[in-house]
Amino acid sequence: MSKASSWLLMLFLFAHFFHASQADLGTASQYSPPYTPTACFGSDATQFPSSNFFAAAGEGIWDNGAACGRQYLVSCINSVLPRACKQGETIQIKIVDRAKTSVSRPTRQGTTMVLSNAALAAIALPNAPSLNIDFRQV
Repeated sequence: MSKASSWLLMLFLFAHFFHASQADLGTASQYSPPYTPTACFGSDATQFPSSNFFAAAGEGIWDNGAACGRQYLVSCINSVLPRACKQGETIQIKIVDRAKTSVSRPTRQGTTMVLSNAALAAIALPNAPSLNIDFRQV
């Protein structure tokens, strides 16, 4: 590992462990319509925020359904697709579904959250298969 890479790794670790927001690191994929019915709110159209920034919870945050309605601030850290993240972009999403049982299947299984098309496109290139994300509950 080069000296520059070592410094970047140390800086990342320092920023992660001493970051004031105490955000978590996870992964995200996306899913497309149909989004209803959902595990949280059935076919109620009012469950979706006007921004269309919503997500299905992966098993790591599902919490036996307690995740329903939770709001998270989400930003993209990196992706397997080079330069896919929109640096400096953070969005607020609402959990409306469970990824394991969503009507539409995620682009990648086992992620922390599965973002709606609009939510993913706000923080990364829409063709990114999956993202490493920074997220924190609001």
